[in-house]
Amino acid sequence: MPQKIEIIAENVQVQAELNDGPTAKKIISKLPIEASAQRWGGEIYFSIPVTAGLESDSREVLEAGEIGFWPTGNAICIFFGPTPASCGDEIRAASAVNIIGKMKSDWAKLWDVSSGSSIVIKATGGSN
Repeated sequence: MPQKIEIIAENVQVQAELNDGPTAKKIISKLPIEASAQRWGGEIYFSIPVTAGLESDSREVLEAGEIGFWPTGNAICIFFGPTPASCGDEIRAASAVNIIGKMKSDWAKLWDVSSGSSIVIKATGGSN
């Protein structure tokens, strides 16, 4: 079952869910996670103490609001707009990511989060 989470960075709070895939389960077992956020256009990413290989449904082109895990950098990636790798309005990761979840509340304020900001992901309200 999906795990409800909250993402907090600077004065921004976003509600999200992590799915029940193998990579998401590894991440759920490590919550709460605190890290230093990095920005790459419309993506926030940060390394975490989890390793995982690519899953069968991994991909490079994402939808706004999707949350991925980038095995190359052992990083969670939060996608909310075009990145430097994007063509036009698409949202493209640097390379394939495992889809681990989706934001459930308004993520437009993530544009205000700067590189170097503290970011926290914590479980809220159990699973659905």
